[in-house]
Amino acid sequence: MRNLMYCLHIAFLITVFVGIGSSSDELKHETATKRSPYETTKVPSMSQKKKPHVPIQDQSYRYTPDWESLDSRPLPSWYDEAKFGIFIHWGIFSVPSFGSEWFWINWQGSKNPKYVEFMKKNYPPGFTYPEFGPMFTAEFFDPDQWAEILKSSGARYVVLTSKHHEGFTLWPSKYSWNWNAMDVGPKRDLVGDLANAIRNNTNLKFGLYHSLYEWFHPLYIKDKDNNWKSQEFVKSKTMPELYEIVNKYQPSVVWSDGDWEPNDKYWNSTDFIAWLYNDSPVKKEVVVNDRWGSGTTCKHGDIYTCTDRFNPGTLQPHKWENCFTIDRKSWGFRRNAMLSDYYSTPDLIKEMVTTVSCGGNMLLNVGPTHYGQIPPIYEERLRQIGEWLRINGEAIYGSQPWTFQNDTRTPDIWYTKGKGSKELFISDPVYAIVLEWPKSGVIELTDPTASGSTRVTFLGYAGAVKWTVSAPGIRVSFPSKSKVSNDWAWVLRLDNLRY
Repeated sequence: MRNLMYCLHIAFLITVFVGIGSSSDELKHETATKRSPYETTKVPSMSQKKKPHVPIQDQSYRYTPDWESLDSRPLPSWYDEAKFGIFIHWGIFSVPSFGSEWFWINWQGSKNPKYVEFMKKNYPPGFTYPEFGPMFTAEFFDPDQWAEILKSSGARYVVLTSKHHEGFTLWPSKYSWNWNAMDVGPKRDLVGDLANAIRNNTNLKFGLYHSLYEWFHPLYIKDKDNNWKSQEFVKSKTMPELYEIVNKYQPSVVWSDGDWEPNDKYWNSTDFIAWLYNDSPVKKEVVVNDRWGSGTTCKHGDIYTCTDRFNPGTLQPHKWENCFTIDRKSWGFRRNAMLSDYYSTPDLIKEMVTTVSCGGNMLLNVGPTHYGQIPPIYEERLRQIGEWLRINGEAIYGSQPWTFQNDTRTPDIWYTKGKGSKELFISDPVYAIVLEWPKSGVIELTDPTASGSTRVTFLGYAGAVKWTVSAPGIRVSFPSKSKVSNDWAWVLRLDNLRY
């Protein structure tokens, strides 16, 4: 079997190094490859089945490899309480750092003129994508520094791309000979180095993204030609890699992607997830998303991602995640990005607030450079979010959606609910997050109803808050802006409401 795998990898590398995609015959598969269906603003219909947000208690129960059983698993509580994670898209695509992380397929698959012209102007004739491999040097990659930056953001988990659709693994995989970060480029285990730094220096949970398919892998193309009736790619590449990263790195999140061509039966997805829940080293706390085969998104998994940049603006019946990028146009680093392409810090905080208010988590993506640096503009955004959370985090971490998500009459106000104390007879506080500073200095909260013991406090302001009962709701006078600790999205804590 090892000799067979060796020969297959040799054949793969020979194929890509001689210039895969250089003839119309070689392109017949790649030109048919579709752009990710998640690159859309359309809000899909989410499955109405809702999972309990409680810790797993009965560890004697064994899940069977079918969706009915797997979907009955309660969501591990740490994930719902975390609310905020960091996505990291890093790979060979970080070398050309042009267009997007879909560089290879855009250049040699669909032959997008923009990418073809870029290569013609900047690289010699006959240059192949694998020749970018040795240029993925990561010489400035300091995992302890990354861990400090990620910790400063206030995030509670991180998800690193262990392998994107290009097939290059950031760990020394036994199933990706000479196309991994130990054999080519950095000559180190990037996944292991970051996992150790995160666990040794922070309290963040460590997770891994993994692409099910690979654009140009000959075994995947062969299975595709067989109309998915064969599973050579799955059995010799995808599934062995997944078991390998779980056993070796014990990720708290397994974030699957690249699922939009064959269905979950081709991928053996339910078998893997059943093992993950029953017997893996992370069975008690692991969380999986919904991208396990064509037709599974928004229907199966611990969390639903539904589409990239999914933020429906309304309360959803199932735990969901809004994964999106600081760079509006790409998940990977782009050298040609303009300042206007990046979300501002107020924009990012607004995205977090609206997501959490509606029951979701925010997974915010950064794209490091090929030399291993988190670009300063990403670092600035992350640190500023962290500063905001240090003041206002009680309205985010561990919160739950309230009766109302946003204010009925006053725009740009979103609500969350915190945790009180039954033992101390303290009711659950409600947080009103005001995204725009009121020009008049007075804000109308039309949904909360005050009781005789209601208290209103302003997070990040030490003084007393002036407020009165209005019809309907509560009228709050804001203090002088110069006396408030943060510059964006101000939070009012409302205790002892009638509702």
